[in-house]
Amino acid sequence: GTPSRVWLDWVFAEVFGLTMRLDPQSADFYFDAITAALATDAFRPRALFDRFGIEVIATTESPLDPLVHHQAIRAENRRDGGWRGRVITAYRPDPVVDPEFEGFQANLDRFSELTGEDCRSWRGYLAAHRRRRLFFATMGATSTDHGHPTARTADLPSDEAETLFNEVQTGNATAELAELFRAQMLTEMAAMSLDDGLVMQLHPGAFRNHNAQVFARFGRDKGADLPMRTEYVHALKPLLDRFGNEPRFSLILFTLDESTYARELAPLAGHYPCLKLGPAWWFHDSPEGMRRFRRMTTETAGFYNTVGFNDDTRAFLSIPARHDLARRIDCSFLAELVIEHRLEDWEAAELAQDLAYNFVKQAYRL
Repeated sequence: GTPSRVWLDWVFAEVFGLTMRLDPQSADFYFDAITAALATDAFRPRALFDRFGIEVIATTESPLDPLVHHQAIRAENRRDGGWRGRVITAYRPDPVVDPEFEGFQANLDRFSELTGEDCRSWRGYLAAHRRRRLFFATMGATSTDHGHPTARTADLPSDEAETLFNEVQTGNATAELAELFRAQMLTEMAAMSLDDGLVMQLHPGAFRNHNAQVFARFGRDKGADLPMRTEYVHALKPLLDRFGNEPRFSLILFTLDESTYARELAPLAGHYPCLKLGPAWWFHDSPEGMRRFRRMTTETAGFYNTVGFNDDTRAFLSIPARHDLARRIDCSFLAELVIEHRLEDWEAAELAQDLAYNFVKQAYRL
């Protein structure tokens, strides 16, 4: 009943053509068949990209990443007869925005080296972000992504923001000052989005690296991240007071706290022109999670204040499986509305295409 089972069954059948059920008796056959397939040219990444009908893939990189692989792909795109697949980046500044990110001090120094700006000064630090964002845009970026512990934002006077930065860049900031700095930087990033047009994404509410022993031995992003309660109405108000009615600004909100769907997120997205809701994310990127998302947000936010479906898989072969599942869940929900006479059938048909394809292209300015 897990989403992993759904995705794996789809990949085994549709990608590898395996029709028998995986069990102890068929395991060796599966292993040999998959090993043989992966050794063929048809299963090279670019061949699968084309086979899956992928129009664009976006990766997320730190401002400290030189993006050499993106540069190589873009050079290949320009070459006569070269591969035409579109692979773009997204600006994920957490390593130089979060004072509690491991190596933050060294990251600031590296940030200075990359940009030629003095990232130990407030003005130089902001200028460095602007430079890297523009560079990321030349590598195809249309969005930024922010993975903060909370959705808190702040809009401090410039002198107070500079004083705060001077404190956190010393490495001696308290947890409260670190949280305030992250909050201020969300608003600074929003201001920069007005200048460079990058869509902003916020993925808050994960307790990162919860298992101390795993983190000590293997480092971050090893499966020990857990959902937390997340508050949005008060947290986003400083940013929304400044940019909430700005037509050129776009902020896509995600959550791991499903209790906020109907109480906070749907009303916010239904009111503020700049806000849209991202799809059910991470732990809730599942059949039941997708259903809960639609049931709890649609009556207040509607469909057009959401962005359709995008996934953040690290498993390349699961991309079409995840999109197939999302299409089926959304179509099931639309069919229910038609049966209950809450939608016309032609409206559901239009929405099915919008949710699967059009909304996400519009939301991410693709």
